[in-house]
Amino acid sequence: MRILEWKSLSAAQRTRELERPAQRDAPAVRDAARDIIDAVRRGGDAAVAALTRQFDHVELAASRVTAQEFDAAERALDAAQIAALERAISNVRRFHAAQAQPRLRIETEPGVMCERFAVPIRAVGLYVPAGVAPLPSTAVMLAVPAAIAACPIRVLCTPPARSGAADSAILVAARKAGIEQVFKIGGAQAIAAMAYGTASVPKCDKIFGPGNAWVTAAKLLVSQDPGGAASDLPAGVTEVLVIADESASAEFVAADLLAQAEHSPEAQALLITPCAPLAEAVAKQLQSQMGVLSRKGILAESVAHIRLVIVADLETAFAIANDYAPEHLLLEIREPREWLGEVRAAGAVFLGHWSPESMGDYCSGPNHTLPTYGYAKAHSGLSLEDFQKRITVQELTPAGLSGLGPTARTLANLEGLDAHAAAVAVRLAALQEAAR
Repeated sequence: MRILEWKSLSAAQRTRELERPAQRDAPAVRDAARDIIDAVRRGGDAAVAALTRQFDHVELAASRVTAQEFDAAERALDAAQIAALERAISNVRRFHAAQAQPRLRIETEPGVMCERFAVPIRAVGLYVPAGVAPLPSTAVMLAVPAAIAACPIRVLCTPPARSGAADSAILVAARKAGIEQVFKIGGAQAIAAMAYGTASVPKCDKIFGPGNAWVTAAKLLVSQDPGGAASDLPAGVTEVLVIADESASAEFVAADLLAQAEHSPEAQALLITPCAPLAEAVAKQLQSQMGVLSRKGILAESVAHIRLVIVADLETAFAIANDYAPEHLLLEIREPREWLGEVRAAGAVFLGHWSPESMGDYCSGPNHTLPTYGYAKAHSGLSLEDFQKRITVQELTPAGLSGLGPTARTLANLEGLDAHAAAVAVRLAALQEAAR
């Protein structure tokens, strides 16, 4: 980890120090993901099985999880674990159900009625990582809004363990959140299977969920193919940026940085602070806390991506944060809500010293599937409406067409589209004839 004085860095150095690790290999990752997608499109289930042998080192007789496997998974968890999953599902359901919007209906002019209503996406594919760490929380975050939206086909893919089984907690979370079709398929091959369909896996219209760089690349590739599947958002390797002042606890800040760094060797955790003593204290806390954590192998690599940046003031800190556009933004400062208006780009914001990002990961309510790699500049975190399509309706009465039709005809002629103008003109003529 490095402590950096922002004012002493050149523009090029600033860019280099905040570069996300996984982006450096983006071309190679994209090419590898494309090869996997092509293999699945050509070979279907057989290709998926071969890729599972290659990457997950397991031979599966069938990839779909059986009812017996669901039952066994539930027996593998104790009552407290099941209760925790149920409580998380309840809070996530409550938050997402509140996002439902009534049908919009407005008369823009007399006789011109315009409406909008939502319908569920027909088939959604949900990807739940389990390679570095099984993520039942992601199963909750994806399955709950899909169920609230009432998507008719809901498919979940998750990598198998060496034993050939899917993670028990993921299966319990999926079943309790309304998912019955679960496949033991991971990585880019899972994205390809859901995007194009196989004999076993239904073709999906849209794919959701985070993953590693290969999963992210595969989602982007299939979303660019008309025959593939839309993608929710670019959600890849996790990242966190903490803005902290002298009121912050170095112990808390270090714990928040390590909570993200333990996800993968490519994870990135940043501290931006105008308080140099805090940065030094956080560096000491990082070394101390790492010693008692279990994922030392991952942390040994990801800690190299931690940056502790000292700035002149909080205004500079927020400017850096908005340019970086973090997946998670923690404001461990005095009066954090007063600074919330300065946030322009972030997947999710956590206010104050008592709002660790871990709560958002698991059970507070908002979705933890968020844009990474700086995509928070243009993308939002997952919500109920991502599982829906919004359809507009327009209905004009004869009086409405008489009043507004000439405007449409003028604009059509302005664009040189006389057939458009004629579609209006023939109706206006018919109305005039009927009025005689």
